[in-house]
Amino acid sequence: MPTKFQQETLKSRFAQAKVLVVGDVMLDRYWLGDVSRISPEAPVPVAKIEKTEHRAGGAANVARNVAALGGQAVLLSVIGDDEAGDCLNALMAEHGVETVLIRDQNIATTVKLRVVARNQQLIRLDFEDAPTHEVLNGVKNRFRELLAECDVVILSDYGKGGLTHVVSFIEWARQAGKPVLIDPKGDDYAKYTGATMLTPNRAELRQVTGSWKNEADLQEKARALRRNLDLQALLLTRSEEGMTLFRDGEPHHQPTQAREVFDVSGAGDTVIAGMGLAMAAGLDFPEAMQLANAAAGVVVGKLGTAVCSFDELAQSL
Repeated sequence: MPTKFQQETLKSRFAQAKVLVVGDVMLDRYWLGDVSRISPEAPVPVAKIEKTEHRAGGAANVARNVAALGGQAVLLSVIGDDEAGDCLNALMAEHGVETVLIRDQNIATTVKLRVVARNQQLIRLDFEDAPTHEVLNGVKNRFRELLAECDVVILSDYGKGGLTHVVSFIEWARQAGKPVLIDPKGDDYAKYTGATMLTPNRAELRQVTGSWKNEADLQEKARALRRNLDLQALLLTRSEEGMTLFRDGEPHHQPTQAREVFDVSGAGDTVIAGMGLAMAAGLDFPEAMQLANAAAGVVVGKLGTAVCSFDELAQSL
């Protein structure tokens, strides 16, 4: 664990670091209750809802993680002109995130509604629309304005259309000398060419490179992907196996730090938020990875899309 002096230094460096988070935001709604019977209408459980919770999801959860760790987070995204959008805006203000949430009159804010009983998810209902072309052009313009005042850019791609202009974002960030970290989605990584780092999980990487037979095969596939996309680094998150950093030289591996895994949802958001903030504070790749891994270990011990505070991080380190 870092000494008190090192903790204070890290804390003050985090406080001065500014991260711009761009991508798909969503509102995670939780309906929590109990199940004691099966419906007479169909063979399904009847959930008696006792309370509801709202949490920020997607890119909004990344920004929330940056702020929880003590960094300055600016969130740029598109929401609908609706109650869910108002709720998300209010949540971000509560978490100390500066928001530039552009309202699109023609869409509904993305909502993931989970019905949970006795810590078991019964069903998830998704409500989503792709943003309109005109509003996305507005995002492009705001990105250029916000870029100058941030240290690192995180692009959080959930495949909902918010990162339609990802190629331009990477190009402008490179021109401005700002590192770009991307949480990727889908099977086309060509659009991420020129990014500083990608942070796929095993399933996401497999979708793009195909399966690997062993560790040597994985290293070769990671090298080829880095070369093809002109990436400085690739951080593979491997669930219970921890994470591996691929860059020039030998891969750098860190085992998982979770004491007891309760819920992995949102852990990828914590990893990229931790990496981005640490890099914005001047840490190198392996140091940033150690920090991100520790933060993720804290988060998977909590239910739902959770965050890690600076104090929890210091304790974990």
